[in-house]
Amino acid sequence: MPYDGRLLAGATVLMAVVEAGSIARAAAALGLSPSGASRALQRLEARIGVRLVDRTTRALSLTDEGRRFYEQAGPLIEGIEEAALDVAGSGAAVRGRLRVNIDAFFSRAVLAERLPAFLARHPGLGVELVMRDRTGDLIADGFDLAIRFGEPPAGRLIARKLAETRVLTVAAPAYLAARGEPRHPHDLVEHDCIDFYDAASGRPYPWEFRRWEEVVPVTPAARLMVSDSGTMAGACVAGAGIAQFLELGTEDLVADGAVLPILTDWSDERFPLYALMPSRHQRAARVRAFVDFVVEAIALRRGA
Repeated sequence: MPYDGRLLAGATVLMAVVEAGSIARAAAALGLSPSGASRALQRLEARIGVRLVDRTTRALSLTDEGRRFYEQAGPLIEGIEEAALDVAGSGAAVRGRLRVNIDAFFSRAVLAERLPAFLARHPGLGVELVMRDRTGDLIADGFDLAIRFGEPPAGRLIARKLAETRVLTVAAPAYLAARGEPRHPHDLVEHDCIDFYDAASGRPYPWEFRRWEEVVPVTPAARLMVSDSGTMAGACVAGAGIAQFLELGTEDLVADGAVLPILTDWSDERFPLYALMPSRHQRAARVRAFVDFVVEAIALRRGA
């Protein structure tokens, strides 16, 4: 296929559309009109001879061919951008728009208060933090990366472990005063517990207790199940029952005495936090800067 400048222009528009999530936002980022961006996509599809994007009145999604084209052409487009920046003397510039699929609890508890400093450090960068309860399809949903707890999903994502945190079993002092403190994980069947909904499986997260190599799974007597960590924390503090928290982000509740850790000799379970990236984004300066910011925020939280 001979060189065609319109092919490169159409590929650039496709990258922008996927990353922005809509033709209108992509057009604004590229300085085009929405109709101009739409025509560029149509010319690209006509030039290649396949449909790359499924269009509806509400959303855009990549076809299988569009996904392959995006994954293969993306590094080339990004390489051109990085070469231009390098020649201009600003190869390490952190700018543009960064779209992050992020765990709502982690974002609120660990990152929120430090975001102003991050934005001040990178004045040419715009950030979209989108709270999702699962990783989903980062490329189709237009995300540069995801920050998620739990083991990474199988697939071609680039996964970088950022931290591990203990799983704490806690209860409010008033609850323990009224009901007593369980001494063994099996005692939880005699207590009210609060389950947390796992959106990926459609079921509550399993309760598991570890002491060295010994593992005890437990199905608690849960009268309350929630899908929001803030609601779980509030209900637990109010005495609704025993809950399991991630230590990272909830240290203040323990330090203030709002909840008390229990079954502490069974608290060897660890839960990982990962940065997940489509492979084509792994070298983007804005992605590296945000991941470094997350690692720094975790260190500051733990040192506080």
